[in-house]
Amino acid sequence: MSTTPPQQTQPETAANAKRELKAGRNLPAAIVTGLLLLVPAVLGIFFVPPLLIAVWIVLLCLGVWEVARALESHEFDEAPRLRIPKIPLYLGAAAMPVAAYWGGVEALTLGLMITGVAVLVGAALWRVPDPGRSIVASLFVACWVPFLISFALLLLQVEQGEWRLVVVVLLVVANDLFGYIAGVFFGKHPMAPKVSPKKSWEGFAGSMAGAVAVGVVASWLIFSEPLYIGGLLAAAVVVASTAGDFSESMVKRELGLKDMSQALPGHGGVMDRLDSLVFAMPTAYFVIVALTAKSAGLPLG
Repeated sequence: MSTTPPQQTQPETAANAKRELKAGRNLPAAIVTGLLLLVPAVLGIFFVPPLLIAVWIVLLCLGVWEVARALESHEFDEAPRLRIPKIPLYLGAAAMPVAAYWGGVEALTLGLMITGVAVLVGAALWRVPDPGRSIVASLFVACWVPFLISFALLLLQVEQGEWRLVVVVLLVVANDLFGYIAGVFFGKHPMAPKVSPKKSWEGFAGSMAGAVAVGVVASWLIFSEPLYIGGLLAAAVVVASTAGDFSESMVKRELGLKDMSQALPGHGGVMDRLDSLVFAMPTAYFVIVALTAKSAGLPLG
């Protein structure tokens, strides 16, 4: 006797399709991918810092490759296609996290400057066509991917830095998870339909509520500090993460892409996963430095 799986009714199928459309991703695959990235990162944070740096360098180099490839493959009106000198960008993506971890803000900034000079030299040596546009595009990649995201390594230099970085990552995850849940079940009012039609004000409210709860609990249980620090940090991270999401959405829309690549199942490309970190990491770093110094009665300058 043959057996066949029960078929979904038409209303169930329509409801599932509607939720998938609103969610815009394969949630189980996204969770598994997130865990596969999170485990070595956590091991690196607490036990083997070089492992964290190695993971970061791999992700940043992949992010540079994705953005550079997307820019080179796009046709900008009648202008010739861009040719981006990638080797200086790869070297910058490898150097900036190392500089941030061992040298702080000054070394990270110096790494960006050296990368910019290397881009100029590379464009001259390889005689790239339309060098002005190529150099500007390369500097955009260098700033958007390795420089801003490398602020994550700077968090390790503040007091209780390992836990600070973990909490910021949890806030970014909470922003994504609670926003996803609220958007799927309650999302009706798009925030910016021309940029990212799936993001709703209801989802943003869910992100804010969930992340603030996580931030307040972290301030209470982990850092024994005033609860407003965790709440303000969470609110800032949600705003910055949302801005990062919209920024990548605008770049992809301009380039005519749905995903940067398919490197990460459930997320698309590496930058489809790191987009929330682009502005969240520098925002979190400066907010933590400012609020913890103020709470301890220390001068900010």
